[in-house]
Amino acid sequence: MCLIAIAIASHPEYPLIIAANRDEFYSRPTAPLAYWEDHPDILAGRDLESRGTWLGVTRSGKIGAVTNFRDPAALTPWGKSRGQLVRDYLAADQSPGDYLAAVEAQKASYTGFNLVVGNTGEIWWYSNKNGGKIRLPAGIHGISNHLLNTPWPKVEAIRRKLHALIQGSRAIAPYSVLDLLFDRTVYPDHNLPDTGVGPECERRLSPVFVSSPNYGTRSSSVILVEASGRLVFCERTFSNDRGIPVAGNTRCFEIELPEQPGIQNVGE
Repeated sequence: MCLIAIAIASHPEYPLIIAANRDEFYSRPTAPLAYWEDHPDILAGRDLESRGTWLGVTRSGKIGAVTNFRDPAALTPWGKSRGQLVRDYLAADQSPGDYLAAVEAQKASYTGFNLVVGNTGEIWWYSNKNGGKIRLPAGIHGISNHLLNTPWPKVEAIRRKLHALIQGSRAIAPYSVLDLLFDRTVYPDHNLPDTGVGPECERRLSPVFVSSPNYGTRSSSVILVEASGRLVFCERTFSNDRGIPVAGNTRCFEIELPEQPGIQNVGE
């Protein structure tokens, strides 16, 4: 996952909205959004190489997501797969805070990451590049391949677009959020970060939706948690034809969540 927008307590009918794009090499084997045979309560796409996931939920309303922290100078080829962090949270019987404390104790085992874990009552963020876990307050937050709410152009763009959709829509359709994620705007060099990959690569990775012959956005996802207690999770997959994205299937699932506290306007 390389871009996540999270709207918390920002719409009267949807206490939680998550919009996310997963960027990955097209050659990496992946299973689409589905319930897992080995963990029937987990609903997520799956990385078939390391058996983890970039974004998932459970029938009880647990939610997890991860992005990489872009720093080519600090890559650790021996490190554990970061997608396993999401898988392990969804499978564990731990609160978000307790789980992140356990992750922090082994943070050196992973190359840089941003980890989002929570449920419909609380969403937490932690990065092993920053230290300290944060319970996210109400508002619209964005994460790409740096820290929480780092103002990269793509992060600011998806936050702005999601805010406009929320302000202008009493009822939000999953497809309207998925359409926001198909933004291929390339931003000028002077607005881009310098993460050590070179100007050409920074430019190629700058859009909300990334396209290149070998690497790009493999899937767009939206999670809508309704005030009524229903969770809707949709995933639209993409392949690539010589750098041109080709939309595949869109899969949607609904979960009637058990009664639990709603997200409040809270902070750390």
